[in-house]
Amino acid sequence: MAAYKEQLQRVWHAFTAEHGTVPATAREAVQWGVSKGMIVPPEIDPLDKLAEDMSTALREEYATDDSGRRYRVNHAVRVSKGGVQLTLWGVMQDAPREHMQKAFIQRREQIVGDCVQLATDVEAYNAMKPEQKAIQMIFDFRDDVEERRSWDKDKAA
Repeated sequence: MAAYKEQLQRVWHAFTAEHGTVPATAREAVQWGVSKGMIVPPEIDPLDKLAEDMSTALREEYATDDSGRRYRVNHAVRVSKGGVQLTLWGVMQDAPREHMQKAFIQRREQIVGDCVQLATDVEAYNAMKPEQKAIQMIFDFRDDVEERRSWDKDKAA
């Protein structure tokens, strides 16, 4: 899989070398790469595609509880069985506590990982552009969470 991702990265860099480093879509770069024979569109297993689409649909299903809170209905937990990584889905209302706790912990870890990478990316960008005013990031989200929750309450009213 790493070789495939590296191939896609090479196509992206060749695309930007030819078209300039202006922002572009991945689709534009992929179309260009296919037209140049640098990559071949994969043959897709229809069941894999359906499972991917179902995961997206499950992730996007929401309900509203008796208190007016809009919540995600389905929650995923990544597990390894026999050396294969699987994603197990559970419906919040019926899922065992252990499943929900693992799902919440894994989502929190994803958020922390994203914040660590964002901090690193901002630091690297600021170091590349010392002549510009440094971009600052604040990672205390308490006020943001409360503000967003109040927006959601206002929308529901």
